[in-house]
Amino acid sequence: MTDPAPLIPLEDFFRSPVATAGSISPDGTRIAHLAPEEGRLNVWIGPADATDPTEAVCVTHDHERDVHSYHWTDNPRWLLYAQDGDGDENWHLFRVDLNDPDAPAVDLTPFPGARMADFWQPAALPGTVVAVLNARRADRFDVHRIDISTGTHTLIAENPGPVGSWLCGPGGELFAMVVPPSGGHEIHAWEPDRRTLRLITSYDGADLPMGLTPAVVTPDGTGIWLGSNRNSDLIRLVRLDAATGEETGLDSHPVHELDTRSGVNPAHPGPLILSARTGGVLAVRYLGERQTVRPLDPRFAAVYERLSRLSDGDLAHVSSDVQERRWVVSFTHDTEPDVTYYYDHATGETRELFRPYPHLDPTALAAKRPVSFSARDGLRVHGYLTLPVGASHGPLPMVLHVHGGPWFRDAHGYEPRVQFLANRGYAVLQVNMRGSSGYGKAFTRAAIGEFAGRMHDDLTDAVDWAVRHGYADPGRVAICGASYGGYSALVGATFTPQVFAAAVDLCGISNLANFIRTLPPFARGIIGNNFLTYVGDPDDPEQEADMLARSPVTRADRVQTPLLVVQGANDVRVVQEESDLMVAAVRACGVEVEYLVKEDEGHRFQKPENLVEIHHLMERFLARHLTAPRP
Repeated sequence: MTDPAPLIPLEDFFRSPVATAGSISPDGTRIAHLAPEEGRLNVWIGPADATDPTEAVCVTHDHERDVHSYHWTDNPRWLLYAQDGDGDENWHLFRVDLNDPDAPAVDLTPFPGARMADFWQPAALPGTVVAVLNARRADRFDVHRIDISTGTHTLIAENPGPVGSWLCGPGGELFAMVVPPSGGHEIHAWEPDRRTLRLITSYDGADLPMGLTPAVVTPDGTGIWLGSNRNSDLIRLVRLDAATGEETGLDSHPVHELDTRSGVNPAHPGPLILSARTGGVLAVRYLGERQTVRPLDPRFAAVYERLSRLSDGDLAHVSSDVQERRWVVSFTHDTEPDVTYYYDHATGETRELFRPYPHLDPTALAAKRPVSFSARDGLRVHGYLTLPVGASHGPLPMVLHVHGGPWFRDAHGYEPRVQFLANRGYAVLQVNMRGSSGYGKAFTRAAIGEFAGRMHDDLTDAVDWAVRHGYADPGRVAICGASYGGYSALVGATFTPQVFAAAVDLCGISNLANFIRTLPPFARGIIGNNFLTYVGDPDDPEQEADMLARSPVTRADRVQTPLLVVQGANDVRVVQEESDLMVAAVRACGVEVEYLVKEDEGHRFQKPENLVEIHHLMERFLARHLTAPRP
C-alpha cells in the first residue's frame, strides 16, 4: 500500500472551473468559453490565435446563476444563451450583442412562467431561431419562429394536444414526437398547409423509456437519424424515412449501445458528432466501460486520429469552424476533467487552451475501476469502484453512490463528489442497476415493477460483493444519491436499514404516487413510457396501493439509519413536499434526520457556495456515522 493522497480542501472540488465549455466560432476567428465573472460562470470570447487568456472579453453578465450553455449564430454579431430562474427550469433564450458586450442581454422568449424546451437555427432560415415554447398553455408546447435581431415571434405550429416534443430540420421541416396515453413513441410529420400531423411510425415505449436519442433531422429534411432498438436488443443508429416510415441501419456496435446519456442530462455530449459544414454525421459515440468513437466520415477519421493523440481521456465536447479546419475539443478523464485543446487540421498546430481545475493534481485523484457481478437472480450488473489513492484494498468505509433517472447510467469520467469522498478515505461504489441505460432493452425492461424490488436488490447485492471481496467494511456502508438516487437512499433506510449505517438523500422521491401527481405540466404528457409503465398509475387504486407499498414515506417507522436530506425549494420535478413529508414522518418516529432546504436551487444544485455547504454537511455526517462499525 502506498501513502494516502493529501487531504484536498473541499472547496477545491466544488468551486467554479477557471474555464470550461470551449468552442470555436463558425468563421474560425474567435473562441468562446465559460469562466467566472463575480462568482458566476459567464461567456467569454477572445481571438482564436490568442495565447494570453486575458484577451478574452466577458459578453454575458449574469451574476445570479451560472450560464451553462451558449450558441454561436450565423451572424457574427449575435450570441445566444439559455438561463432559468433559480432552478425552476423555466428556460429562456437570451441574445447578446457581441458588438456591445456590456449591453444588457435581450430575452427572446419574454413570457413569464413559460419554458423553452428546445431550439434550432435552420440553415435555410438565416437570422432565425425556431423555438419550442409553452407560452400559450403550460401543458402544450408550440413552435415559434423568432427573428434574432428584432425578437419578433411568429407562431408556426400550434400543438394540437398530444405532442410532447418537436424536431426541426435545416429547411425548417417540423416533426412531432407523441406519447399516446397507453405509452409508446409516435413520430409524426407536421404538414404546414393543412396544419395537421401525419403519422410516420411508432415504437414500443417500454423499450425506450426516456425517448429516442438521438433524434436529428437529416440535412435534406427527408429523414430522421434515430437511436433505435427495433428488432435489436441494443440501441443503434438508423435513418428513418419520413415518407415511408422505413428504417435503414447506418451504424451499430456488436456489444455496446449508443451513448444516450444526453437524453437524460443534456450536459453530456450527444451520441452524434455532426458536421458544421454539411450537417452530416461525422462520427458516432458508443459507451461501454469507456467511450468508443466510430468515425463515419473519412475526413473526420483523419482529424480524430490526430485529436486522439492529445489525450487518453474520452472525447467530450467538439466544435469546428464551417470549413472543418479549426477544431476546439475537450477530453474527460476520471482524474482530469475536460481539458480543452485547439487543433488546426491544415497546419497540424495543436495547443492546450485551458484546464478547468488546474489546482487539482491528477495524481492526487482516484481512478475509477470498472467492476461487474452477478445479481441474486443471475443478471449481470456493471458499475465502477473508486478506492482512495494509496488504498489497494480494504476493508474500508464505503459509500454506495446511486445515479439518477433511473434511466441514466454511471460511466468513466470525472465526478467531483466521487473524488471528494475518495479523498476523505471512503471507497465509492457506483452501480448501474437494472433499468439503467446502455445495456440493452432486456436489461432496461428488467426494471418494470421493480422499484424498491429487484432494482434495490442489485444495490444490496453490490454491497455484498464489495464486502465479500474485501473492499468494504459491512458495518460502515452509507447509501447516497440524488433524484432516483435519493429515492434509493430512502429505500435503503426503510427497506434494508440493517445494510446501511447512514443514508444521504438529495431531492429524492418519498411517495411515488404523490411524485407523479405533482409533476409539472410540461412533464406529465411524456411519462407514459417510464414512470407509468415502470412504476404505476396512481389513478388506478390497485396500482396506487402498490406504489405506496414501494414508497419510503409509508415505511418511516422502520428507519434505524441516520438520515441526511437535502432539497431545492424550486425543484419542479421532485417537489419540496416529498422531502418535508419524509423528514416529518421519520422525526415522528424518534430517528435522527438532518434536513437542509436551499431556497435558490431546483432539482440540480448549481451554485458553488451551496455545493460547498451541502458537502461540508455531508462530510461531517458521514464522518460521524462511518468512523466506527455499528455495534
